[in-house]
Amino acid sequence: MHPTTERPSGLPRVSRALPIATVALTALAPAAWGTTYAVTTELLPPGHPMFAGLVRALPAGLLALAITRVLPRGDWWWKAGVLGALNIGTLFPLLFLAAERLPGGVAATLGAAQPLLVAGLAIAALHVRPTVWRWTWGVLGVAGVGLVVLGPEARLDAVGVLAGLGGTTAMACGTVLTKRWGRPAGVGPLTLAGWQLTMGGLLLLPLTLVIEGVPQRIDAGAATGYLWLGSVGGLIAYTLWFRGIGKLSVGASAPLVLLSPLVATVIGTALGESLSLPQSLGFVLALAALLAAQFESAAGVWRALVRGRRQQRRRGSEGLRGGGPVLGMPVRGAPVRGEPVRGEPVQDVPVRDARVGEGRVR
Repeated sequence: MHPTTERPSGLPRVSRALPIATVALTALAPAAWGTTYAVTTELLPPGHPMFAGLVRALPAGLLALAITRVLPRGDWWWKAGVLGALNIGTLFPLLFLAAERLPGGVAATLGAAQPLLVAGLAIAALHVRPTVWRWTWGVLGVAGVGLVVLGPEARLDAVGVLAGLGGTTAMACGTVLTKRWGRPAGVGPLTLAGWQLTMGGLLLLPLTLVIEGVPQRIDAGAATGYLWLGSVGGLIAYTLWFRGIGKLSVGASAPLVLLSPLVATVIGTALGESLSLPQSLGFVLALAALLAAQFESAAGVWRALVRGRRQQRRRGSEGLRGGGPVLGMPVRGAPVRGEPVRGEPVQDVPVRDARVGEGRVR
């Protein structure tokens, strides 16, 4: 028999590194989206939010389809269409419109309300009732972002506010439906991102041509901005986002969008802006809310690991009392039944059979 490594009894089959790695990769998506406000105001031609959404979505979606060569099947045609309309076709133009008509901080604050919307929608769609802990930290997260980005100089444009709230609501609905429907068997996150980017881009194509048209001039800066938003902020970010939604609970993934306004604030600081004391406190509060949501989502895993280790130590002590020493070492796993070994230790080398999971030795 080949030697077998026995998994410690009582421990759940969960890797400690998996939740942390998944959260970190998923967090890269809203971090990339936090650059949208600076790119829109500094590089893109104004007055063309639909065109910006179209250029961000359709080329990236077609590239993903060319890479994966997988098309939707069955009811996933209309599901991909609904998700593409919510996460891409509706969100993108409203996001760019809000970024144009509002200061980046105000638009970012409206987006920070998404965790609360997701929590409310999850009750009806996923039958998941958020705890008081999640509601409390969700409100504190929005308050923290508000302290960071709102100030006396913030101007409120009615159209921009409605656009920001509309885009936030659309993405909240898309997040909940993505979690509810999951992914078809054998379909990866890149494929799902490609479906939605393509569907959303096709929805925007006729609307853009009829309502806005193409900007008269696209300089090198605008081309660079479109390329960044379509690649890093589009295809890569949404692939990581849909991967994370499939692995994390909505309560753990939704608060990650708080990174978007925080990254926007960091970029503003790098460009010469300074943070006052209330803004600094708000930054810390929003970051604490984000981390608190992840801590609660992983608390069950840690409790199971601690409980498993306690059971392992208890069983090890019982095995030492009931099974006796073998080569001077206690038997690991479940205790061996029978009379305790008396006298000199047994000198035979233990060989585990196929029933090693039961902790037996022959």
